[in-house]
This record gives sequence, structure tokens and C-alpha cells, in this order.
Amino acid sequence: MAEVGFTLTQLRYFAAAAEQGSMTAASRQLMVSQSAISTAVAQLEKELGVQLLLRHHARGLTLTAAGEEFYRELRSYLVHTTELAEVARSAGQALVGDLSIGCFTTLGPFELPRLLAACEDEHPGIRISVVEDEHAALKNALRSGRCELALLYGYDLDDDIDHVRIGVAAPYVLVAKGHRLARRKKVALAELGEEPMVLLDLPHSGPYLERVVTTAGVRPVIRHRSGGFETVRAMVANGQGWSVLNQRPASSTTYDGAEVVNLEISDPVEPLEIVLASMKGVRLTSRAQAFVRSSVREVRRRAGGR
Repeated sequence: MAEVGFTLTQLRYFAAAAEQGSMTAASRQLMVSQSAISTAVAQLEKELGVQLLLRHHARGLTLTAAGEEFYRELRSYLVHTTELAEVARSAGQALVGDLSIGCFTTLGPFELPRLLAACEDEHPGIRISVVEDEHAALKNALRSGRCELALLYGYDLDDDIDHVRIGVAAPYVLVAKGHRLARRKKVALAELGEEPMVLLDLPHSGPYLERVVTTAGVRPVIRHRSGGFETVRAMVANGQGWSVLNQRPASSTTYDGAEVVNLEISDPVEPLEIVLASMKGVRLTSRAQAFVRSSVREVRRRAGGR
């Protein structure tokens, strides 16, 4: 086995230059001289026998193909070197350190606060930051290393993304308090087929919710589309149509003071999995593993209490 001649400092300097796209910006971030960054990267390239960065006069740096692949592997390695140091410092003590969690926008109000609280109760030394965005952006955040875990629905997860199921969200019908079916507990979607529908029209969520209706043999008459969860609820409450959603607020009152009613769907419907996603083949830090465990326990505890 060939001896490794590069240093951890060289790796960190290269990572900073790759992330910043500039030796000058990397030197400011690390508070070392620009020449130290440049020398470390050059020594690393010489040791590896491959060019990692392309230097563009007055236009910064870009990664070569080899540099991109090396940087992709290096990000995970550097996370674990930091964790290794923290383990040594806190041997026999509680978990400490930073953890970045991504969260799909509409899941945030319903799931995230409880999961954060559950983890912080067990591991107060973990400092959690949250990245809220839509599905595709969060997958990219996982790939870029902006977050280590992402709370998502379990659809459209590519082959490079792994996941742990922590719950399900079953769809239901939403009608106004004065709707003719509001006193019912269950409805068939065909009973609403002639009435206008208000669709929560987010990427992936919109097609899924529309598919719930069409799978029951109903062609929805969509009057309004909105990317706002509470906007959809308010429109329904004010008689603009019915809707299908899969997250259930504790209150039936909308932001404008009107009321809605949730009805179970008697047709066979496809529930959505709620998952914690991560990059396949990348070993999670002990902090991320702890978050997954506490989340699974919290979801099971809540399910058992219903």
C-alpha cells in the first residue's frame, strides 16, 4: 500500500478553495495567508499526481473532473475528522457539535418542531440548524453537503439517496364547515366529482394529490391552484371548493377565522411515507444517527398516544 504524503491541513485548505472558488476568499475564511492556501493546494496536487483546480486569471477557480470527484469524497471525510476530534474531547460525555437538517416546506410546521425538541431533550449538546426548501432543492442540499439529513416525503428519491421511514401521512378530504357533506365521517371521492376543487400545487405534492383523486375514477374540476397550504384551507373554508391534503392541523380554524372539516376517504388511497433522507454510501455522523433514533422514537410515541 502506497504511503499517503498529504496532510489534513492541505485537505482543509483545498476544500476551502473549492468551496469559495477563490484562493483569496479561502484565505479570508481560514484567516491564513493566500500564499499558504496556494502552496498547500499545489503540494496536494503534486502528491496526488493530478490537477484538482483550474486557475483562471481574475475569474477565480474551478474544479477539474478529478477535483470534483475528490472534493465529493473529501467533504464526508472532513466531517468525520471534526467528529473524531469532538469524540476525543468529549469521551464519556454527551454528544456535542453541529448538525444541519433539511426540511420540506409543508412538513415543517407539523413534524419538525417535535423532532427537534425530542433530539434536544436527549442530546442538548447537539446544535441543530435547519434548511427549509422544496423537494428537489433539498436533494441538492444533501448532495452538496449543506445538510446531512433531510425530512421529506418518500417520493422521487434518486438512487444516490438513502432513507429511513419515520411515519406516514394519509390523504383526506377537506370541506367547508357548511358543506353538504360536512357532517359525514367518510366520503367517496366520486361524491365530490362534480364540484370545483382547490389543489395544493407544489412540485411533486400537486401531482400526487391529483393522482389520489384520479385513481378513484374522478376527473377533478380544479378551480384554484395554490402553493400555500393555509391559502388552500382558507379557500375551502370560504366555499371556493373542496380539497385533498395529507397534513392535519390541530385547529379547524383558518387564518381568516373561517372553519373547515376533515373527512376520511372511503376509496383505497396511497399514503405518503415521511422519511429522513441522507446520501447513500456516506456514513452518518453520530449526531445525525442520534437524530434519526430520537425521531423514530418520537413518532412511535405520538402514534401510541393517539
